[in-house]
This record gives sequence, structure tokens and C-alpha cells, in this order.
Amino acid sequence: MEEHAFASATRLAGEIRDRRIGCLELLDFFVARAERYNPALNAIVAWQVDKAREGARAADAALARGEIWGPLHGVPMTVKESFNVAGLPSTWGSPAYRSNIPADNAVLVDRLLAAGAVIYGKTNVPLMLQDAQSYNEVYGTTNNPWDAARGPGGSSGGEGAALAAGLGALGAGSDIAGSLRNPAHYCGIFAHKPTWGLIPTRGHSAGALLAPTDISVVGPMARDAQDLELAMRILAGPDLLAAPAWRVEFQPPRRRRLADFRVAVCTESPLCEIDGSVADLFARAVTALKSAGAAVDETARPPMEDAEHQRLFMLLLRAATASRMSDEDFAAQQTIASTLSPDDTSSRAAVARGATLHHRAWGTANEARTRLRYGWRDFFQRFDVLLTPVAATAAFAHDHNPDRDARTVLVNGKPRLYHEQLFWAGLASLSYLPATAAPLGLTAGGLPAGCQIIGAEGEDPTTIEFARLLAAEIGGFTPPPAYA
Repeated sequence: MEEHAFASATRLAGEIRDRRIGCLELLDFFVARAERYNPALNAIVAWQVDKAREGARAADAALARGEIWGPLHGVPMTVKESFNVAGLPSTWGSPAYRSNIPADNAVLVDRLLAAGAVIYGKTNVPLMLQDAQSYNEVYGTTNNPWDAARGPGGSSGGEGAALAAGLGALGAGSDIAGSLRNPAHYCGIFAHKPTWGLIPTRGHSAGALLAPTDISVVGPMARDAQDLELAMRILAGPDLLAAPAWRVEFQPPRRRRLADFRVAVCTESPLCEIDGSVADLFARAVTALKSAGAAVDETARPPMEDAEHQRLFMLLLRAATASRMSDEDFAAQQTIASTLSPDDTSSRAAVARGATLHHRAWGTANEARTRLRYGWRDFFQRFDVLLTPVAATAAFAHDHNPDRDARTVLVNGKPRLYHEQLFWAGLASLSYLPATAAPLGLTAGGLPAGCQIIGAEGEDPTTIEFARLLAAEIGGFTPPPAYA
């Protein structure tokens, strides 16, 4: 059975359909691994094992009758704690929502269940999903399976840790500023940030908000890029209000061979220097791409100057997350904003400016973003994908300093501001672009690091296919030694 711990969801679904393994048998295998390994990880924080076993037994019975519910029939998995799962807490890591037990599932959860998945648990998040680590007062701290002294990323960090440790076959998380991508990078797995609006976010909201949040998306996490493609086919499509009018029909990937890809590579910015250990992995990947025949351009630049892009991203990001604030928190941000110096570039200042943005100013910013989206359209006429870092370093040590402006990350031996890490994520997030995070290998220090593969708006299959081909060329997921 141990060979199933790190198998792809696609392979496991095939073995179930071929009756080579039972649904309940596979669920019990993953639950046993979770019971063994989760105490040290604290990745899974809410459980519904009995309900999952009922579902697995029903899946086995359906197979015996010749029925297959969908492409994930009987496949065990977990989802991020922030998704509504009927009967399980959805706290977003906040004591204020400790007693929030939804009666209904998120749209994403319902679509996974309709495809046959068996969801047995939910995974940890940071407070209100707003950190690159995953710790909170409700559930405690999640550790990285490669090194328990380090974090797994956030805000989908529990999901990243669970997948890397082999506690389930597939995962689901969310992303507004790297929350799918940085856990994939820090834990050595794959994740996909979809084009904004492709997958409904209803049921992924603290306080039961119905309106979609600008920039925010939900998407799949996996140990194999092929599973991302499978999950996107299951999850993409309109919600109830738009369902009568349109549906998603993905175009095939632009290319099917690395040799045919036109690849832009951008690894340098004065706003977020990357560590030499990550740069070395990028250099190895670029060499492999060139050897495979890809057309690689290392001089290409995004269509907006870095500092202006980051200013616009932070403004619209913090405007988007303001809807989650309580009246008291919003009043506090108004007070802070009224006292800010124009040259204050702190994280605190960015939150206050965005949260209190007047609608006319938001409209002006959105116009600038829309022009940028057309700039990206032109960019992706010349290139098929853009490769960038996900973050500056491999996984960093736990840092729970409540003053985030005082937090730093060591890059090339120098302390750099913690919030600089948002820069690379913002390249895709601001303009609603699809981005697939894929592993590049292990640093000299033995920690995983990955890349971000950005593509044209709506062309999600292209970035996922590139991730699959890249993994075939340089290697993909590697199990953490302590869990293999």
C-alpha cells in the first residue's frame, strides 16, 4: 500500500475504476497515515472520517453495481479550512468564527463530491488567510514536512503540507496574493491559480458573503501536474446566476512539446531579490529548457514597470480584502490612513490606503489594471508562458512577530522585508492571469523550491501543460524523506 502514498489522483482513480484497490481501503490507508504523521505537522485540523467512510463504502457499492460517479470516484482528499463543508467548522483561523458551522458546502466542495471525491478533512490556514505562514489561535501552527522548524507557506499552507506528506491524493486551496503558489513552492508540490472568475468562490467566505472578491480565486493543489488539469475540468464553470448564459470550454494547450514553447524568463527585480539557492535552480531549469529546444528569452520584461505594478497591486489587493473587515477594524484603518506620510511604504500603510480607497479612485486604478491586461495580451502574443520565481527563498523559519513590518527574510545573507514576497505573486494576481506553481528541485540546503508559470488570461491549460512537460524534463515532486 505504501506506493499509494504519493501516487497521483489520476492514477489512484484509475486503480479504483479497475478494481485494483477499494475506495474504503484507500481512504483507511490515508487516514492511517494522517493519524501517524499529522500530530507533528498539524496540517489537518478538522476531521469527518466517519462521514468519509460512509461515502467510501457507498462508492465501493456503486462500483459493484457498475456505476462510476465521476473522474474522482472514491479518491480521498482534503480541502482548505476556509471552504464551507457542511457540518465542519469554517473559522478562517479566527476565534470570532470558532462556532461557525456551515449547513451547506462551497460550490468547489460540491463539484468535487459530484465528481466522486471523498473528503475526510480540512487543513490549516493563517488568521483570515492573510499571511505567508499558517498559524492561528484556533488551531495552532502548521509545520513544513521538509523541516518542522519552518513554515509550509500560506494561506493554503495546511493543504500544501498535507499533500507533500502524502496524507491525501488531491487538495484545494485559494489564492489572492500567492496563497496557492507559495505553499506549493515551499512544500515542493504543484498548484494552479486559475484565471479570475473561472471557478465560483461562493462558500469560501468568512461571514457568508456572496459577492466574489476581486483578485481572489480558488483552485487545485496536487503532486502531479496532470491532476491539476483533471481538477480544472471538474471545477471550472459558472455559478448559478450565470449558468443559463455561458459555460467554460477550454482551448487545448498552445503547445504539446517543450521544443515548441516560446518561454520568457524573468527572475530579477529590485523589489524582490531572489536568493542564490533559488537562482541556481532556475538556471538549471533554463538550461534544460534550452536543451529541449524551447525558445527562451531571459531579457523579457512584464508590460508595466515593477514599482508601479506593485503600487497598483497593493492598492487593489487591500481594497479587495477590506470587505472582510469588521466596522471596528475599518474605522481603525480610516484613522491610520488619515495620518500617513506620502512616502510611507510600510505594509501597514498599504493596508490602510487600499482599505479606505474611494470608489472613484478605485475606478481609476481599475482602468490602469484593464490597460495592463491588454498589455499582457500583447505580451502573450510573443510568448507562450512567463517563468518567474514564486518567492525569494525556500521555506523560512517560523516567525510569529505580530508586527509584520518588523519581520524579515534572509536573502543572500541580507535581511529583506517580509512583505516584499508579495511582488512575484502580484504579477499574475493583479491582472487575473493563470499561474501554475511547479517544483524545480531541491536547493543545496535540501529544501524544495519552485517556479511560477504565468500564461495568457483564460489559457489555463497552457500553463498546466508546460508544468507537466517541465516536470518530465527535470523531475517533479519529491517526497520529504521523513514521510517517504
